[in-house]
Amino acid sequence: MDIAALITWVVTALGGFYMLGTWIQRGGIRQQQSGTSRLPAPAVFGHFALAAVGLVVWIIYVVADKSALAWTAFALLLPVALLGFLMLARWIPVHRDRGTAEAATAAGPGPEAAVPAERHFPVAVVVAHGLLAVVTLVLVLLTALGVGGS
Repeated sequence: MDIAALITWVVTALGGFYMLGTWIQRGGIRQQQSGTSRLPAPAVFGHFALAAVGLVVWIIYVVADKSALAWTAFALLLPVALLGFLMLARWIPVHRDRGTAEAATAAGPGPEAAVPAERHFPVAVVVAHGLLAVVTLVLVLLTALGVGGS
């Protein structure tokens, strides 16, 4: 189960890294000053940093098989999940406004800078990232509890 958690964690991280790159490339950091982006930079980078540290701890756990490391990785995943839900809740209205924004753009040119960077996240990537994150959290918890052996 520890290897399954590692695989889901890595795939989840790839999706997250793609969204982080998209957000930065589309001006998410600059949009913090103008208030265009609905994703707070501390939440974005905190989510990324804690998830990366947790993944490193999990890799060490897989090699060393020390239960304290499994619990540490799980504890790191809890704020990662909370920040993820925060960002999802702030992304949903941006995604819903997509239809309104596209209709306004068709009516006439508008400032491209007014489009939040997170509007460019593919829905499939957001959904897959979230679902895999939940699976990862459950697998890490079950492994830390000793379910399924290690």
